[in-house]
Order: sequence, then C-alpha cells, then structure tokens
Amino acid sequence: MRANGLVIAIDGPAGVGKSTVGKLVASRLGYSFISTGKMYRALAWKALELGVSLEDDGALVALARAARWAFPKGAGPEADVSLDGRVLVLELAEERVSRASSAIARFAGVRLFMKDMQRQAGLEGGVVMEGRDIGTNVFPDAELKVYLDASPEARARRREGQLKLQGLPANYAEILDFIIKRDAQDSGRENNPLRKADDAHYLDSTAMPREKVVDAIVALFGAARK
Repeated sequence: MRANGLVIAIDGPAGVGKSTVGKLVASRLGYSFISTGKMYRALAWKALELGVSLEDDGALVALARAARWAFPKGAGPEADVSLDGRVLVLELAEERVSRASSAIARFAGVRLFMKDMQRQAGLEGGVVMEGRDIGTNVFPDAELKVYLDASPEARARRREGQLKLQGLPANYAEILDFIIKRDAQDSGRENNPLRKADDAHYLDSTAMPREKVVDAIVALFGAARK
C-alpha cells in the first residue's frame, strides 16, 4: 500500500469525459485528481505562444525543462497547472491548443519528460490520474485501472456542449472529424499509443449517465482495496 492510498488510472480516447468523471471519483474518495492532458496542453500553449516548432522534439523538451511548472491547489480535488507563474485555465480549452497537444504528444522526448513528472506527482497514491497511457506507461503498477470509452459521436456532442458552456466557438462536424483523426493518431503513434491495459476494466459510457460511470469506478475501487 502506498502512503496516501491507491493510484487509480483512467485511460481513454479524446472527449470521453475522463476529467469530469475522474474529478467526481476523486471527490467521492477524498483523493486528489491529476489531468495529464492538461500538462501536454500547457506545453503546447507555451510552444504556440513562443513560436516553438511543434515538429521539433528537442526544442519542445528544452522548453518543458526550462519552464517553471507548478500545480497549486484548485477549488476542488484537481490541482491547477501553472507555467512560469501563470495559472492556465481557459487557455487550455482552446481548440488550437488541443490540436497542438495532439501533435507534440507523438514525441518520445516529450512523453518521457511528462511521464517522469506525472509519476512523481502520483507516486505516493491517493490520486486519480487520467490520460491515454497512465495504466500502460506511467503507472503500469496502478492498483486500479479503468479504460473509459464512448462512441465518437457521443464524445463530439459532449465536447460541443463543454465549449458552448465556456463561451467558446463549437462546431459539431469539425469536432467529430477532429476526434476521429485524434483517435487514429493516438492509437497509431509509435510512442506509448493509446490502448487498454491488459488488466484494465473496460467501461463504455456511450449510454451511461455520468453518475453511473462514477458509481461503477467507486465500486471497482472498493473491490481493489480488499
């Protein structure tokens, strides 16, 4: 047993609701929540702001290492992401940043940097961590692994709704096209592709209300503690 409890790894494709579900699970359990996708988006945002090439692994890693990363406590179970003293919130929700994060996530150097930072953040347990390779790469020793899935159409509708609530532009057809392409890229990339860990529990949330998904993961948590 880790010092603060279990590591709960939630993996799955883009737009499936890993962050929303993960935060609710963390709140129920009194755990902290870490969205690893926000770390990639933060680096992507910084690269876009400074004009660093999204095709240069070495330059991106140098940018990541030079930045001052901080994860101050947020209002709920999730820590904020701060780069060089700036807490990033709406910046990480921009579609251009989401697309850029997909591009930089292909690179071995970027993924190694992120893996080290993510593993250090969750090493003592008591954490729900979501991403695309948490159970297969970052925490293959996680005590509970969940692979959360949903149809591309359901994910596009959810993403459209999220963006509209934030007052950001949203086009369903464009979002669906991006999700389908992102799935292919994430699953087909050479470095730590998106896949279900052999010992992960599969949950299809296409027709499941959010609370039912949370209930299912909390029940799996109870079984994992025994």
